[in-house]
Amino acid sequence: MAGDLSIPIEILSYLRSVSVREHPVMRRLREETANHPRANFQIPPEHAQFLSWLIQVTGARCTIEIGVFTGYSSLAAALALPPGGRIVACDIDAEYTAVARRYWKEAGVEERIDLRLQPALVTLRELITQGERGAFDFAFIDADKTNYGNYYECCLELVRPGGVIMIDNVLWSGRVIDYSDHTPDTEALRAFNEKLARDDRVSLSMLPLGDGVTLARKRP
Repeated sequence: MAGDLSIPIEILSYLRSVSVREHPVMRRLREETANHPRANFQIPPEHAQFLSWLIQVTGARCTIEIGVFTGYSSLAAALALPPGGRIVACDIDAEYTAVARRYWKEAGVEERIDLRLQPALVTLRELITQGERGAFDFAFIDADKTNYGNYYECCLELVRPGGVIMIDNVLWSGRVIDYSDHTPDTEALRAFNEKLARDDRVSLSMLPLGDGVTLARKRP
């Protein structure tokens, strides 16, 4: 989900012009989604490219995505995976993900993406009970904020030692430092960020990318 950290549009335009290498199918998906009433759910192209780069540099083969929307981030991940790679993609909305399926098919990666249309916590707990602890290399969390802590704990079980969890929207357009904001999402993100700051099970880096991204690497 994209936010606004007040980076001048001229700087973003320059960054994208000299850095982003966007697959043509991804570009068409992004442009279609830009007209959606909830277009802000979609991550920006430089964010998607960073996600792809992380998958490549970590050598990930098995990944988890929590929050699919129209499938831009999962398409970026699927295109970055090696042959035989897979994504377990969690969402609850058949209408949004129908768009995702169309573009996954067009890009030739639909067989890499296992879409589970049910609450993400149900899927994650099923994977744990089915013996998939430590089976995943990478996870991306970008869904309902009040469940971030629960998603994170499940992903920490599912990723291998040395695996990476990427969490979106951690700066929440700056609302995390507005202590007059007590809305559930803001309070949840504030508590989540503070929890990770103290979590010695992971090494940590928070980046001002998009709406704020945290990278948590599970310690070996």
